[in-house]
Amino acid sequence: MNISPDPAFMLKEALLTKLRKQQWRAGEQLPAERLLGEQYGVTRATVRRVLQELKELGLIRQAVGSGTFVADDFIDRLPAQDSPSPVNISPAELMDARLIFEPGLIDLVVRNGTAADFADLEMCCRQAEEAETLEQFEYWDGAFHKRIAEASRNNFLIRVFELMNEVRECAEWGILKKKSVSPERRKIYQDEHRALTNALKMRDADLAKQVLLGHLVNVRRNMLNY
Repeated sequence: MNISPDPAFMLKEALLTKLRKQQWRAGEQLPAERLLGEQYGVTRATVRRVLQELKELGLIRQAVGSGTFVADDFIDRLPAQDSPSPVNISPAELMDARLIFEPGLIDLVVRNGTAADFADLEMCCRQAEEAETLEQFEYWDGAFHKRIAEASRNNFLIRVFELMNEVRECAEWGILKKKSVSPERRKIYQDEHRALTNALKMRDADLAKQVLLGHLVNVRRNMLNY
């Protein structure tokens, strides 16, 4: 069974994260629907539905012809989080955890992954290759690694990966990633994703682990200089 994440849920959580971290302030205008759709890889219909839900929660207000704005009292209306935001986890700590955790998923993915899972990985690769902005590329980069975790079919490990992904949404990670990604490095990342996908399709666990470990070491070196 293919466990594809709901795009509306993912977008809503991403926007709530920005509001919780006050990356958008009271009265600030949100990006246009088209830009939000492109940034998060969802349709405009999905963007409208999510914005309507945030409006019903009193977190945003919309003015015809002017746009969408953060509500003045949005902080008081934010829904409670299921778990605290991992604000004290550094990018270096995250990379250390990824180097231990993600290669450990490979045996389960090789055993449990389906043709649909591998097709999803190829779709993430294609979308990342076609991305016109770093934000779009980073979205599909994250989606690629998340699909690997989901293909393990282990709900506990998927939840752990989701917690790790929350750190990727922190401002410090985004700043480091933006500074470290050049067109040349982005091409290398894309090639590594393709090689990993092919190894998983062949169900070659040893090769997949080797490619994934090399990819993560490459990301760490580019971001953290070691």
